[in-house]
Amino acid sequence: MPDLSQSLDLKELARFKVLVVDDSRTLRRILTQELKDKGIVDILEAHDGLQALEILKSQVVDLMLLDMEMPELDGLGVLEILSKEDGLKDLSVIVISGAESLDNAIKCIEIGADDYLPKPFNEVLLAARIFSSFQKKRVRELEKERMEAVQKEKQLLEIEQLKTEKLMLNILPRPIAERLKRGEKNISGSYPEVTILFSDLVGFTQMSSQTSATDLVMLLNDLFTRFDKRAEMLGLEKIKTIGDAYMAVGGLPIPRQDHAELCADMALGMFEDLQEFNASNDKSLNMRIGLNSGPVVAGVIGFTKFSYDLWGNTVNTASRMESTAKNGRAQVSTSTYELLKGKFSFDEQGLVECKGLGQVMAYMLGKRI
Repeated sequence: MPDLSQSLDLKELARFKVLVVDDSRTLRRILTQELKDKGIVDILEAHDGLQALEILKSQVVDLMLLDMEMPELDGLGVLEILSKEDGLKDLSVIVISGAESLDNAIKCIEIGADDYLPKPFNEVLLAARIFSSFQKKRVRELEKERMEAVQKEKQLLEIEQLKTEKLMLNILPRPIAERLKRGEKNISGSYPEVTILFSDLVGFTQMSSQTSATDLVMLLNDLFTRFDKRAEMLGLEKIKTIGDAYMAVGGLPIPRQDHAELCADMALGMFEDLQEFNASNDKSLNMRIGLNSGPVVAGVIGFTKFSYDLWGNTVNTASRMESTAKNGRAQVSTSTYELLKGKFSFDEQGLVECKGLGQVMAYMLGKRI
């Protein structure tokens, strides 16, 4: 006679719980004893289908030996109810059927039973059916564990992907980040008309010599966060910060005609942000801003650390507009002035000597008209 303990160790057998359902008390005792002889000790009994369902509602069972013909609720009725219950439809069931009810036994298997035993049952077949049922359950458990592990790994991967995407969006414009995600390399483009904004803090060097490193970073982060929020609100792209300098651009990577107006609004708003920052932190920083409009080349550079940057004479001129501006003012070039005149007030600065560029006509930005 097959011995279940040869394939399933005693500890495994001891953890299985079996429900024996039969209206015959004698047959229940015989089945119970057979199970105990195989090493299965956790056994429950039910005298009909209704009692079996009550037990299944309150206890987790690994296998049910189910009689086909019973009063009140027969085996077929039990299986029909189990098939509609999410927590019970996967229960392993072996139907015990008399020879004359073979057709009903087949129906039971079609509904969801794993196997059946004819009455009177054969001890060898009983052992084989129980062994097969437990093996199937063990396979299902392993598959469930595998699927849960795969799902957990998938969720962790999705979380990491979201972190990576968020990090990319903190560094790169969204359209550029999307192109990188698609696997594009050497991302670059020429933009015939954009406006560049450069700003530089006045008095920052003195403040840094009198402030701890931690406080300095905290203060600078506070101010630049205000600038970042304003740039995002206006639809500008922050390009980078270098020390206490801040660079943004309007009109790329998505071209738009109002790029100069947006940068002018940004410049005026930055002075408001600085004023609020000074009041909140008891500081007296000042700032210069420069604007220039024209063509640029933009692209992603770097291998281990990506950076989205701009190149061209337009960038150099914007930087010179900032470095030669008066403290507390935004200075614009002729190209930007032509795009803004009639919309903002200006003070003509005249020709300004700019390093590497010679004399350049410049204007001091006033209020929006």
